[in-house]
Amino acid sequence: VQTCALPISAQYFIGEMYYFGKEVTQDNKVAFKWFEKSANQGDATAQYFIGLMYYLGRGVTQDYKEAFKWYEKSANQGNAKALLYLAEMYRLGIETNQDFNKAFKLYVGSANQGNADAQKYLGFLYEDGSGVTQDYKKAFEWYNKSAEQENADAQYSLGRIYAIGQGVTQDYKKAFEWYKKSAEQGNIDAQFTLGMMYHRGDGTAQNDEIAEIWLKKAAGNGHKDAISLFEDDQ
Repeated sequence: VQTCALPISAQYFIGEMYYFGKEVTQDNKVAFKWFEKSANQGDATAQYFIGLMYYLGRGVTQDYKEAFKWYEKSANQGNAKALLYLAEMYRLGIETNQDFNKAFKLYVGSANQGNADAQKYLGFLYEDGSGVTQDYKKAFEWYNKSAEQENADAQYSLGRIYAIGQGVTQDYKKAFEWYKKSAEQGNIDAQFTLGMMYHRGDGTAQNDEIAEIWLKKAAGNGHKDAISLFEDDQ
Protein backbone atom coordinates (compact mmCIF):
# COMPACT_ATOMS: atom_id res chain seq x y z
CA VAL A 1 0.00 0.00 0.00
CA GLN A 2 1.49 3.36 -1.00
CA THR A 3 1.31 6.07 1.64
CA CYS A 4 1.67 9.81 1.18
CA ALA A 5 4.48 11.49 3.06
CA LEU A 6 3.24 14.00 5.60
CA PRO A 7 4.33 17.63 5.11
CA ILE A 8 7.00 18.98 7.47
CA SER A 9 4.50 21.06 9.43
CA ALA A 10 2.26 18.04 10.04
CA GLN A 11 5.22 16.00 11.29
CA TYR A 12 6.12 18.80 13.70
CA PHE A 13 2.58 19.18 15.02
CA ILE A 14 2.25 15.43 15.60
CA GLY A 15 5.50 15.63 17.58
CA GLU A 16 4.10 18.56 19.57
CA MET A 17 0.92 16.64 20.33
CA TYR A 18 2.88 13.74 21.79
CA TYR A 19 5.35 16.02 23.61
CA PHE A 20 2.65 17.98 25.41
CA GLY A 21 0.01 15.23 25.49
CA LYS A 22 -2.50 17.15 23.38
CA GLU A 23 -5.40 14.85 22.42
CA VAL A 24 -3.03 11.86 22.75
CA THR A 25 -1.21 10.09 25.58
CA GLN A 26 1.99 12.00 26.32
CA ASP A 27 4.97 10.08 24.93
CA ASN A 28 8.43 11.64 24.68
CA LYS A 29 9.90 8.86 22.54
CA VAL A 30 7.16 9.14 19.93
CA ALA A 31 7.42 12.93 20.07
CA PHE A 32 11.15 12.71 19.44
CA LYS A 33 10.64 10.53 16.35
CA TRP A 34 8.20 12.99 14.80
CA PHE A 35 10.29 16.03 15.68
CA GLU A 36 13.31 14.30 14.16
CA LYS A 37 11.48 13.71 10.87
CA SER A 38 10.58 17.38 10.70
CA ALA A 39 13.97 18.63 11.95
CA ASN A 40 15.85 16.64 9.33
CA GLN A 41 13.87 18.47 6.68
CA GLY A 42 14.88 21.84 8.09
CA ASP A 43 12.03 22.84 10.41
CA ALA A 44 13.62 25.28 12.90
CA THR A 45 11.13 24.72 15.71
CA ALA A 46 11.49 20.95 15.46
CA GLN A 47 15.27 21.37 15.50
CA TYR A 48 14.94 23.38 18.72
CA PHE A 49 12.85 20.64 20.33
CA ILE A 50 15.35 17.97 19.28
CA GLY A 51 18.08 20.05 20.91
CA LEU A 52 15.99 20.48 24.04
CA MET A 53 15.21 16.76 24.29
CA TYR A 54 18.86 15.83 23.90
CA TYR A 55 19.78 18.44 26.51
CA LEU A 56 17.24 17.18 29.03
CA GLY A 57 17.50 13.49 28.13
CA ARG A 58 13.79 13.44 27.44
CA GLY A 59 12.70 10.62 25.12
CA VAL A 60 16.33 10.04 24.18
CA THR A 61 19.66 9.50 25.96
CA GLN A 62 21.00 12.81 27.25
CA ASP A 63 23.68 14.10 24.90
CA TYR A 64 24.93 17.71 25.22
CA LYS A 65 26.94 17.43 21.99
CA GLU A 66 23.81 16.58 20.01
CA ALA A 67 21.88 19.25 21.88
CA PHE A 68 24.47 21.84 20.88
CA LYS A 69 24.36 20.70 17.25
CA TRP A 70 20.57 20.95 16.97
CA TYR A 71 20.31 24.21 18.90
CA GLU A 72 22.87 25.64 16.47
CA LYS A 73 20.91 24.45 13.41
CA SER A 74 17.76 26.06 14.77
CA ALA A 75 19.52 29.23 15.94
CA ASN A 76 21.01 29.69 12.48
CA GLN A 77 17.44 29.99 11.26
CA GLY A 78 16.67 32.59 13.92
CA ASN A 79 14.63 30.53 16.39
CA ALA A 80 14.45 32.66 19.55
CA LYS A 81 14.49 29.78 22.03
CA ALA A 82 17.35 28.01 20.27
CA LEU A 83 19.33 31.26 20.30
CA LEU A 84 18.67 31.50 24.04
CA TYR A 85 19.75 27.96 24.89
CA LEU A 86 22.75 28.01 22.57
CA ALA A 87 23.80 31.24 24.29
CA GLU A 88 23.46 29.43 27.62
CA MET A 89 25.78 26.67 26.45
CA TYR A 90 28.38 29.24 25.38
CA ARG A 91 27.97 31.20 28.64
CA LEU A 92 28.40 28.10 30.78
CA GLY A 93 30.93 26.35 28.55
CA ILE A 94 28.81 23.23 27.93
CA GLU A 95 30.18 21.15 25.02
CA THR A 96 32.09 24.21 23.83
CA ASN A 97 34.68 26.64 25.13
CA GLN A 98 33.14 29.24 27.40
CA ASP A 99 32.63 32.32 25.25
CA PHE A 100 30.79 35.33 26.66
CA ASN A 101 31.15 37.26 23.39
CA LYS A 102 29.28 34.60 21.41
CA ALA A 103 26.77 34.21 24.23
CA PHE A 104 26.10 37.95 24.16
CA LYS A 105 25.47 38.01 20.40
CA LEU A 106 23.11 35.04 20.62
CA TYR A 107 21.21 36.57 23.55
CA VAL A 108 20.78 39.76 21.49
CA GLY A 109 19.24 37.75 18.64
CA SER A 110 16.77 36.16 21.03
CA ALA A 111 16.09 39.27 23.12
CA ASN A 112 15.30 41.35 20.05
CA GLN A 113 12.52 38.85 19.31
CA GLY A 114 11.06 39.55 22.74
CA ASN A 115 12.37 36.55 24.68
CA ALA A 116 12.19 37.60 28.34
CA ASP A 117 14.88 35.18 29.55
CA ALA A 118 17.33 36.42 26.92
CA GLN A 119 16.54 40.01 27.90
CA LYS A 120 17.25 39.12 31.53
CA TYR A 121 20.63 37.58 30.66
CA LEU A 122 21.57 40.61 28.56
CA GLY A 123 20.92 42.68 31.65
CA PHE A 124 23.22 40.41 33.61
CA LEU A 125 26.00 40.54 30.99
CA TYR A 126 25.85 44.34 30.75
CA GLU A 127 25.86 44.62 34.55
CA ASP A 128 28.76 42.21 34.92
CA GLY A 129 30.70 43.37 31.86
CA SER A 130 30.91 39.83 30.48
CA GLY A 131 31.14 39.61 26.69
CA VAL A 132 30.39 43.32 26.41
CA THR A 133 31.57 46.60 27.90
CA GLN A 134 30.02 47.10 31.34
CA ASP A 135 27.07 49.47 31.04
CA TYR A 136 24.71 49.86 34.00
CA LYS A 137 22.18 51.91 32.03
CA LYS A 138 21.85 49.21 29.37
CA ALA A 139 21.68 46.58 32.10
CA PHE A 140 18.74 48.49 33.56
CA GLU A 141 17.05 48.78 30.15
CA TRP A 142 17.23 45.04 29.47
CA TYR A 143 16.21 44.03 32.97
CA ASN A 144 13.27 46.41 32.62
CA LYS A 145 12.17 44.89 29.29
CA SER A 146 12.26 41.42 30.84
CA ALA A 147 10.60 42.51 34.09
CA GLU A 148 7.73 44.10 32.16
CA GLN A 149 7.10 40.62 30.73
CA GLU A 150 6.72 39.28 34.29
CA ASN A 151 10.13 37.58 34.47
CA ALA A 152 10.59 37.11 38.22
CA ASP A 153 14.40 37.06 38.15
CA ALA A 154 14.52 40.29 36.15
CA GLN A 155 12.01 41.88 38.51
CA TYR A 156 14.29 41.01 41.42
CA SER A 157 17.33 42.43 39.60
CA LEU A 158 15.41 45.59 38.77
CA GLY A 159 14.48 45.97 42.42
CA ARG A 160 18.11 45.53 43.41
CA ILE A 161 19.25 48.12 40.86
CA TYR A 162 16.72 50.67 42.12
CA ALA A 163 17.78 49.95 45.69
CA ILE A 164 21.46 50.67 45.05
CA GLY A 165 20.96 53.32 42.35
CA GLN A 166 23.02 51.55 39.72
CA GLY A 167 22.35 52.94 36.23
CA VAL A 168 19.24 54.66 37.55
CA THR A 169 18.34 57.14 40.29
CA GLN A 170 18.12 55.35 43.64
CA ASP A 171 14.47 54.82 44.52
CA TYR A 172 13.50 52.56 47.44
CA LYS A 173 9.79 52.83 46.62
CA LYS A 174 10.32 51.47 43.11
CA ALA A 175 12.75 48.89 44.48
CA PHE A 176 10.04 47.75 46.87
CA GLU A 177 7.46 47.54 44.06
CA TRP A 178 9.67 45.33 41.89
CA TYR A 179 10.81 43.14 44.78
CA LYS A 180 7.15 42.61 45.64
CA LYS A 181 6.25 41.59 42.08
CA SER A 182 9.12 39.12 42.06
CA ALA A 183 8.37 37.78 45.55
CA GLU A 184 4.75 37.15 44.63
CA GLN A 185 5.99 34.96 41.77
CA GLY A 186 8.07 32.89 44.18
CA ASN A 187 11.58 34.35 43.88
CA ILE A 188 13.10 33.52 47.26
CA ASP A 189 15.72 36.28 47.19
CA ALA A 190 12.96 38.79 46.56
CA GLN A 191 10.85 37.27 49.36
CA PHE A 192 13.72 37.67 51.81
CA THR A 193 14.56 41.20 50.68
CA LEU A 194 10.90 42.23 50.77
CA GLY A 195 10.64 40.96 54.33
CA MET A 196 13.68 42.97 55.33
CA MET A 197 12.29 46.10 53.64
CA TYR A 198 9.06 45.75 55.62
CA HIS A 199 11.14 45.26 58.77
CA ARG A 200 13.23 48.38 58.15
CA GLY A 201 10.51 50.45 56.53
CA ASP A 202 12.48 50.93 53.30
CA GLY A 203 10.25 52.05 50.45
CA THR A 204 7.14 51.17 52.43
CA ALA A 205 5.58 51.64 55.86
CA GLN A 206 7.40 49.65 58.56
CA ASN A 207 5.43 46.51 59.42
CA ASP A 208 7.01 43.64 61.34
CA GLU A 209 3.94 41.40 60.99
CA ILE A 210 4.11 41.48 57.18
CA ALA A 211 7.90 41.28 57.38
CA GLU A 212 7.63 38.03 59.32
CA ILE A 213 5.19 36.57 56.78
CA TRP A 214 7.61 37.15 53.90
CA LEU A 215 10.68 36.07 55.83
CA LYS A 216 8.97 32.84 56.87
CA LYS A 217 7.92 32.28 53.28
CA ALA A 218 11.52 32.76 52.15
CA ALA A 219 12.74 30.41 54.88
CA GLY A 220 10.15 27.81 53.92
CA ASN A 221 11.42 28.01 50.34
CA GLY A 222 15.00 27.39 51.45
CA HIS A 223 16.56 30.85 51.70
CA LYS A 224 19.57 30.35 54.00
CA ASP A 225 19.64 33.85 55.51
CA ALA A 226 15.91 33.67 56.25
CA ILE A 227 16.31 30.24 57.83
CA SER A 228 19.13 31.49 60.05
CA LEU A 229 16.96 34.37 61.30
CA PHE A 230 14.41 31.96 62.71
CA GLU A 231 17.06 29.55 64.02
CA ASP A 232 18.55 32.45 65.99
CA ASP A 233 15.13 33.09 67.56
CA GLN A 234 14.87 29.55 68.89
